Amino acid sequence: QVQLVESGGGLVQAGGSLRLSCAASGRPFNNYAMAWLRQSPGKEREFVSGISWSGSGRTYYADSVKGRFTISRDDAKNTVYLQMNSLKPEDTAVYYCAADRVGEFRKYEYWGQGTQVTVSS
Repeated sequence: QVQLVESGGGLVQAGGSLRLSCAASGRPFNNYAMAWLRQSPGKEREFVSGISWSGSGRTYYADSVKGRFTISRDDAKNTVYLQMNSLKPEDTAVYYCAADRVGEFRKYEYWGQGTQVTVSS
């Protein structure tokens, strides 16, 4: 089992920044690729960003956040981060981190409880 706990969400004005954190416990963190996904009311959950195992550290982003968001991981702290800059009202959503044993960012074995991000115009 892997337990994931997100933090760092909140209310921010458009153009502002937030940094989300996802702390993992349980099985070795570095065995998993990690991802951030988000869900807005009335919409399906969507992929935001992913990062491969620490060996490669390859990163992936949805087109809607490229150039504004940065994902990173600190395996020593068992934590993955999402730095969000130049936030827009359409970024408002509940953000979830998820652990992916395969690294294809299609199915996720473990999920956090989510953290709310609200961007005001």
